[in-house]
Amino acid sequence: MSTDFIPVNAAVITVSDTRTETNDSSGRYLVEQMQSAGHNVVQKVIIKDDTYKLRALVATLVADEQVQAVLLTGGTGFTARDNTVKAVTPLLDMHIDGFGEIFRYLSHAEIGSSTIQSRAFAGMSNGTIVFCMPGSTGACRTAWEGIIAQQLDSRHRPCHFVDKLKQVHQP
Repeated sequence: MSTDFIPVNAAVITVSDTRTETNDSSGRYLVEQMQSAGHNVVQKVIIKDDTYKLRALVATLVADEQVQAVLLTGGTGFTARDNTVKAVTPLLDMHIDGFGEIFRYLSHAEIGSSTIQSRAFAGMSNGTIVFCMPGSTGACRTAWEGIIAQQLDSRHRPCHFVDKLKQVHQP
């Protein structure tokens, strides 16, 4: 394991039928946190909550040799327009069950039993880690502070995901 910080190249996706760059506080929060941690945000996208458009975008990102992490916010609830789970799950090579479990555990302290309505999840796809979290900025903060920041930090002990991500080749 490395004792040096290794920056991760990430894409941030906001899944929403209503958010714009002006009011996308969740996507903006994730970009700011990634950058202040020393990571590279190579793409930031707001996409409508459409199963096939979202699946195509995530598939393109995990196929990109430069993208090592994809952070999605939104579309993980229980309405008819919440399609992130349906869109992204078929793309995963491996599920990271602990992400959703720990997210809901942490979230319970904040919102009580309402956390059971979160379908937050994560997985690996083509050497890319994919984190899917609810659309609220509070939920993104919970996921970032409680899980993602440490798991994308190559110095975190006893383990992290950085050493499991595809290697980025510099030109």
